Amino acid sequence: MKQILLAAIVTLSVGVCQVQAGEKDLLSRIRAYQGRSFTGLKSSEYISYDIALRNYMVERIQRRFGVSLDPNKYSGFDLLEIESLFRCKKSAEPFDLFLKGFPKQS
Repeated sequence: MKQILLAAIVTLSVGVCQVQAGEKDLLSRIRAYQGRSFTGLKSSEYISYDIALRNYMVERIQRRFGVSLDPNKYSGFDLLEIESLFRCKKSAEPFDLFLKGFPKQS
C-alpha cells in the first residue's frame, strides 16, 4: 500500500511539471509505470522505474538549477526531495549545503 501511494505521489508531481521537448522521452518512461504497484524494492520493475525516475530528475535538476548530479549516487525519491529543497533555498546558499543530508548510494 505504501509503495502504491509513493508511486502515485511521484507520478502526480512529475505530471504537474511542464514538459519540454527534451524531457518527453524520459517522462514517457516514467509514465509507463503509472498506476502500477511493485512487489518490493528488489523487483525488476521497481528497479527499472527508479532508474527512469533518476535519469529524469537529474536532467530536470541540471536544466533548472545548473547542478550536475550523478543518477547512480541518489535514489529517485532522494532526487525529488533534493529538487524541492533547491526550490526553497536562498540565492546566497550553496547547493552543496543541501546535498550533505543525503546518503549517496554506491
